[in-house]
Amino acid sequence: MSTILYLDCSLSGISGDMTLGALADLGADLELIEQQLQSFPIEPFKLERKGVLKKGIYSQKVDVVVDPDTPPAHHRHYSTIKKMIEESQISDRAKQLAIRIFEPIAQAEAKIHNTSVDKVHFHEVGAVDSIVDIVGVAIALDQLEINQVFSSPVVVGSGSIHIDHGRYPVPAPATLEILRGVPILESDLNGELTTPTGAAIIKGLSTSFGPMPSMTVTQIGYGAGTKDFEGHPNVLRAVIGERVE
Repeated sequence: MSTILYLDCSLSGISGDMTLGALADLGADLELIEQQLQSFPIEPFKLERKGVLKKGIYSQKVDVVVDPDTPPAHHRHYSTIKKMIEESQISDRAKQLAIRIFEPIAQAEAKIHNTSVDKVHFHEVGAVDSIVDIVGVAIALDQLEINQVFSSPVVVGSGSIHIDHGRYPVPAPATLEILRGVPILESDLNGELTTPTGAAIIKGLSTSFGPMPSMTVTQIGYGAGTKDFEGHPNVLRAVIGERVE
């Protein structure tokens, strides 16, 4: 039997911090993740974790807190980030998972900006918090010995948001490009529910998208988002179990 992870993005979408929070709730060691990431050539940071109630659902909120006195580097090339991961001290499997998450972002940005993958530079996704979220998720999946990842169809939200290039409709161009081939659910909630980082996590790692697969559930975790909604809790539900054939 293999250990599988099911990510339920059907109500509140998915982001990097929500995923890391859900994996921490499932038992991933955030202190060890932080230690391993401190060796990366990025701005100083620390991980802060706290339990919060979202519409009655107790969940874990994980924030990447950066040093206010260190100027942020918002723009990093994909080739730079990939080399950073490959030369790091994290496990080979965590490296592979992290690169699998970054790849669809690079492909989407290359398509949108009409350039090559190697020349792509990331804006928000190149910031330290996104790097920590993505590599942290990869390390957490390796810690939890997840063999396969499955995902629900994803809700993206509605309305418009402001990004580096101006105001765009939700989902943002990079998010929508990443989600090619992924089933998207209709939503009347105003705002961005699925971020480029969250979209890349499910696009890069998920085997398939649909209802929860046949499994014997062993653990359930909840990762909290920042926003609050009237109709439902803003959480990502993550379920670990053994695959039932």
